[in-house]
Amino acid sequence: MLQSGTREAVALARDDKLTLIAISALACILQDLLHEGLGHGVTAWLSGAHRITMSTVALQSDIDTRWISANGTLVNLLFGAIFWLLLRNPQRYRPATRYFLILAMAGNLFTGTGYFLFSGVANFGDWAAVIRGLEPHWTWRLALVIVGVASYYASMLIVAAQLQAFRGLNADSKRLRDVSWTPYFTDGILAGVAGLLNPAGFFYVVASALPSTLGANAGLLSLPSMMRGRSGDKTQAGRIDRSVPWILTAGIASLLFIFVLGRGLTWSR
Repeated sequence: MLQSGTREAVALARDDKLTLIAISALACILQDLLHEGLGHGVTAWLSGAHRITMSTVALQSDIDTRWISANGTLVNLLFGAIFWLLLRNPQRYRPATRYFLILAMAGNLFTGTGYFLFSGVANFGDWAAVIRGLEPHWTWRLALVIVGVASYYASMLIVAAQLQAFRGLNADSKRLRDVSWTPYFTDGILAGVAGLLNPAGFFYVVASALPSTLGANAGLLSLPSMMRGRSGDKTQAGRIDRSVPWILTAGIASLLFIFVLGRGLTWSR
């Protein structure tokens, strides 16, 4: 009886919205740094680039190779797998930390797999550059679309399995909508504002920042309906309380993301 009452209390718990936004912002920033910095940037530097400009929406260098284009998404997929492994024993984490790891996993998996689909359909973006010059070109684009659809759906299933603990015991859990939709809109606003300061111009906001964020993370909007009717996780995640450290860290990181990285950072040798 005590266990049942505890589960009901967890199911009805209200998470702190500001902390949800803060955690969402940090997960978004981390995914972007991994993609543009560790993926494209480090690869370009190791490939012999003499000048690199990194911003929130693009990596520009004086050399261009298929590996530079591909490694942004490959790094995202690698870290998506790492975060998934870290979540193999989720009960050891506090609810806020567990939520951050889930969002970090989701952002990296959705970006990594979403780029296959986006580049195949639009013939633009990282993987369009990877397959440029390969013939017959339409078969490579079709392959990207097929791989993108299959891998993106698989990523949604993986993220849904981890978010089960946040849905509560109600099949139409408002909590699940909060933890799924809050990062979607937070990421879109953050990426859009930072992209406005991009030195390459407004084009990259429309062609890169918003599609790669709103498009790649669209799976978050579908998760509540996707999970409807499924039984809730027996080990419900506790309430995410107001956390000043998370909020302050996200505030500082967001300002740096917008006003420093948003304007672009250049390295030369």
